[in-house]
Amino acid sequence: MRRVTKIAASGIATAALALSVSACGSTSTQKESDSASSSSSSKGVKVGVAYDVGGRGDHSFNDSAARGIDKAKSEFGGDVKELTAKTSDTEADREQRLTDLADAGYNPIVGIGYSYAPSMKKVAAKYPKVTFGLVDSVVDAKNIDNIVFTEEQSSYLAGVTAALKTKTKHVGFIGGVDIPLIKKFEAGYVQGVQDTNKSIKIDRQYLSHGSDTSGFASPDKGKQAAQGMLDKGADVVFSAAGSSGNGAIEAVHGKKGAWAIGVDSDQYNIPSLAQYKSSILTSVVKNVDIGVYDLVKSVHDGKPVTGTNTYSLAKGGVSLSTSGGFIDDIKPQLDAAKKKIADGTVKVKTTP
Repeated sequence: MRRVTKIAASGIATAALALSVSACGSTSTQKESDSASSSSSSKGVKVGVAYDVGGRGDHSFNDSAARGIDKAKSEFGGDVKELTAKTSDTEADREQRLTDLADAGYNPIVGIGYSYAPSMKKVAAKYPKVTFGLVDSVVDAKNIDNIVFTEEQSSYLAGVTAALKTKTKHVGFIGGVDIPLIKKFEAGYVQGVQDTNKSIKIDRQYLSHGSDTSGFASPDKGKQAAQGMLDKGADVVFSAAGSSGNGAIEAVHGKKGAWAIGVDSDQYNIPSLAQYKSSILTSVVKNVDIGVYDLVKSVHDGKPVTGTNTYSLAKGGVSLSTSGGFIDDIKPQLDAAKKKIADGTVKVKTTP
């Protein structure tokens, strides 16, 4: 087994969804989902997937991971077993979910979301011959591939975009849960806005706090939060809130001249959000699919990757979507900002 510190993205997957399939229907899955592929290949791999709340079909974070799983399944064959977290999950529930996949012979097993870190550390120690993948967190273990992203960098570009597009000089940020991961999105966005125009007002709101993860799976809360910002004069709202962001997009669509910024997947191209696409300015894309695919491929090739593998803006791990052509007019400014991040001229903060 080889250990690496960084891995280059194997190629940018298309931003359009092959749905049934991230962060993230328009509503979350509140019960355990259990699906397995109906066909098996002795030459393929048995991939176990433990999704975060919202699961496959959230049109955001989880769906981004699902695209990587689907690509790997298409290329390598084998079986895929998918289980989905509930907002009421305890640590014991997450540990049991991973254990069930390991006991059933799945390898690799991928935990989609930071909440799986403690349970994965325990389970990985019990199954040293199984390769685990952990998205959005880091656990020091010889058989874990920690798949992390520089969300703050793409969020910075979203901030630059918001500052250049706002007419009211008033923008907003909605976070799903006030955790360090989502604060990276906030930090980058706020810095991008302020570096572009310090006079712009920025509203910020989180939908849930601490261990309450409902903020990632409550479109009604996202809609209410966005509406509140719109009522106060904001005309660009960025949501890093999983499927809750779908509600925010709906609210923004109801106000003429307002823009929504999507997250994780290119939400302009999501069929179920098609009726709102004229209001989706851009999306902060987090290519979880690349990291997940890279892991499955490495196991398929007999050379499992482990360690901490960072997918950055420079490597295409994160990006800003251009679907719809709404930001084509500010491409020179965005290219300049991207270059400054890549060459280190701009250091993007990871905390607000």
